[in-house]
Amino acid sequence: MEDKLIEGLAYALPALVAGGVAYFMFSAFLQRDENEKKLEALISKKRESLPMKLQAYERLLLFCERLSPPKLLTRVNPIGDDVNSYVHLLLGNIEQEYEHNMVQQIYVHDDAWKAVVGSKLAITNKIRNTAENCETAKELRENLLIDYSQIESPTETAIAIIKQQVKKLI
Repeated sequence: MEDKLIEGLAYALPALVAGGVAYFMFSAFLQRDENEKKLEALISKKRESLPMKLQAYERLLLFCERLSPPKLLTRVNPIGDDVNSYVHLLLGNIEQEYEHNMVQQIYVHDDAWKAVVGSKLAITNKIRNTAENCETAKELRENLLIDYSQIESPTETAIAIIKQQVKKLI
């Protein structure tokens, strides 16, 4: 009886080993196939999302260009001599542009979005602070243009960060 048991094990053991090897090879093959499918899906997703991301960066770059004080002050002329009404007109224009581009934050890197928001806040604060020392809208406009001709605009920093992020994407 022991001989039959040993003989049965002699046949069963190689079959179990072969079955175990086949199982591990098959599971490794399935895992590799699943990883390849995930990689293909990721590549496809990136290929489809790249144009949207690039468009978002383009829109933020355009926003920064429009927010740039020399361009903003050239585009938005004062209606009268009242400083406060001109400040409200400038800030309203900035807010309108910002709200129009706010959704782009979904598609861009956090650093780029923070730079854009930071430049917006810096410019609005500079407008408010400069307005406190001005008596006419023309004087405010001139003082802002003089100040920003001597220092780097926050929008230039944001534009540089946007360009870096786009280079990383491409």
